[in-house]
Amino acid sequence: MSAELLRLRRWPVLWVLLGVGVTLDLLFGYVFDYLSYRTGSRPVSEDAPLLAGLLPAGVPVTTVEGMPMFGGAILLILGALAAGSGYGWGTWKTVLIVAPSRVSAFGGLLGALGVVAAGLVAATFAVNFAAAAGVAAAESRSFAPPDLAGLAAAAGGALLMHAMWTACGVLLGVLARGPALAAGLGMVWTLAVENLLRGTGNVLAPVATVAGLLPGTAAGSLAGALGAVPFADGGTPGVLSTLDGGPAALLVAAWTALSVTAAGVLLLRRDVS
Repeated sequence: MSAELLRLRRWPVLWVLLGVGVTLDLLFGYVFDYLSYRTGSRPVSEDAPLLAGLLPAGVPVTTVEGMPMFGGAILLILGALAAGSGYGWGTWKTVLIVAPSRVSAFGGLLGALGVVAAGLVAATFAVNFAAAAGVAAAESRSFAPPDLAGLAAAAGGALLMHAMWTACGVLLGVLARGPALAAGLGMVWTLAVENLLRGTGNVLAPVATVAGLLPGTAAGSLAGALGAVPFADGGTPGVLSTLDGGPAALLVAAWTALSVTAAGVLLLRRDVS
């Protein structure tokens, strides 16, 4: 795990992805909404909910609402590149030779990616609190912090979603045995395939059943259960109301466990050369 953390933190791609993730969260969570509030032509009463979401008390919901879509894509790419690059660079061969076992080598990668995902969650919340404080100061509004229970639930949900997408990316990287194909498949899946299946499910019941079990559905439903407004109701893309909070969290955890198990079995049983 220490070696994997060293590899990751010296890898420019990691910092580019993390920077893109935090920037997208800041732009779509605060900058664009605040510009809309300041320049919009609607009555102040109609924009009051928009401003409320930009204040410190709204940070938990504002943070989780972007994670099913672009937050998930960033972590999926990171997992795919981290696992797949080991084949392209030939580092998996070296690691599997010097490590005590393949299980420990794979566990080291998962642990390092877990640290990165948790760090991204913490950084996102910190940046959002700073942005919310800036909005509150500019509008002379309350700096009241969010409810601790709601903040803890949002942080836990964010960690669950990030863990799932990272694990799915690792599985794609091990399946494809390379970073480029794995990252491309992940982007196509998160941005196109799941949306097409959910759209087709509106007219075909069997497809709707399958779409209700997909990773994106689980993450979007979890974000919706944590307070984010579903896209169908005028909210953020990727946020859904298909599942309740409990089933959504269980499905996210199940996808995480399934992806880790499948990737581990493939790495243990296949020849790396």
